[in-house]
Amino acid sequence: MRRLRDERGDATVEAVLAVPVLLLLVLLVIQFGLYYHAAHTAEAAAQEGARAARVEGASAADGEDRARTFMADAAPTLVDDVTITATRDTDTARVEVRGVVHAIVPGLSLTVHADAESPIERFRPDTP
Repeated sequence: MRRLRDERGDATVEAVLAVPVLLLLVLLVIQFGLYYHAAHTAEAAAQEGARAARVEGASAADGEDRARTFMADAAPTLVDDVTITATRDTDTARVEVRGVVHAIVPGLSLTVHADAESPIERFRPDTP
């Protein structure tokens, strides 16, 4: 079978155009998978921090330390520039976790934000 002269190299040109697009799509799928995982890790860290801060006799710093430890253990390189803020008043403990997901797609910056709030535990004696 004879090929026409003007069709030579079409497959090469198509591959050169298609491969970068396919690689970008694969990287985007991986990046959003990392974002999903980072968002759930940040949420879990906020919940852990709120649990630690709500205990009777604990402080907001206890919750912040627990959330920071959780993030360092669960995702040490997944989330960059992690900021953890914990507050505690007489009724509630609140922990907020923010960070930037490590980028594998150049120029794409995704941030995660999670917060958890819980009532303070305290002993209340029975009343007759």
